Amino acid sequence: MSGFTVVNPGMFSLIQDAGRHGFHNIGITTGGPFDDYSFNWANRLCDNLESAACLEILVGGLVLESNISTQIAITGADVPIKINDKSVDGWSTQNISAGDQISIGYASAGCRSYLAVAGGIQCPLIFGSASTVKREKLGGLHKNGQALMQGDLLPCNASQVKITRSVAEQYRPQFDGDVAEIRMVLGYQQSQFDASQLDRFFTAVYTISQQSDRMGYRLEGPAINYSHNEMLSEGICLGAIQIPADGQPIILLCDRQTIGGYPKIGSVFSQDIAKLAQLMPGRKIRFKAIDIEQAQIILRQSAQSII
Repeated sequence: MSGFTVVNPGMFSLIQDAGRHGFHNIGITTGGPFDDYSFNWANRLCDNLESAACLEILVGGLVLESNISTQIAITGADVPIKINDKSVDGWSTQNISAGDQISIGYASAGCRSYLAVAGGIQCPLIFGSASTVKREKLGGLHKNGQALMQGDLLPCNASQVKITRSVAEQYRPQFDGDVAEIRMVLGYQQSQFDASQLDRFFTAVYTISQQSDRMGYRLEGPAINYSHNEMLSEGICLGAIQIPADGQPIILLCDRQTIGGYPKIGSVFSQDIAKLAQLMPGRKIRFKAIDIEQAQIILRQSAQSII
């Protein structure tokens, strides 16, 4: 079988495609890339379908050896990249020959990188997706949904395309700042929180807890109180900001449970999920409210600027 042999899997490397959509009714979560902005650019650089399977690499340390000729692209966090001990740039295509070794060092800014291969990683699909969700033991190369392991073979097809592409600097994310501002849209359950609690929430600086992962980011900071009215469990969207009984917010993310019964102040603006994906535990965030109309305008402007 052709592809890439995993010499070193790094800290935590997962196969992700666009995700497992349409199965919340049977309790199966979406999965998919945490930073979909970087994921989409990696696939675009390799002229792949938007749904093509890539690698999501947490922090770094990944080493692969190729037995095919193809092209790759690495986007996301600021990581040193080497091909056969020669440093190369991220956010651009790189030509790979059989026998080449690709090494991704450890991130100096941001924390998640995405490696795309021309044609995508050819993994079996489970419920229509190759995305790895460890909690549900689905996806990836292993039956139990594990991260990559040393000796794994990533199945890929050879490609003779040698076109060089790169992403202009203005479209590459910046990872500066001590406190990240996360935009959010208030939801209908904001009525569970009085004005003083909403004011506390929006003026607070929260720290991402060590108990955070792709399922959700637990935050540490001022507790938010609410009316404690009984609620039926309901479906949970990506980025929902849930307030459990202890008042410490939880942002529900790619591998979230499909239903929940705690009140939700609102949801993180879709573009800022990618920003969260690049923040490790210990980083600080604050929230800024925007309305739906503002969010739609920002999304339209972003789409037009990239086209």
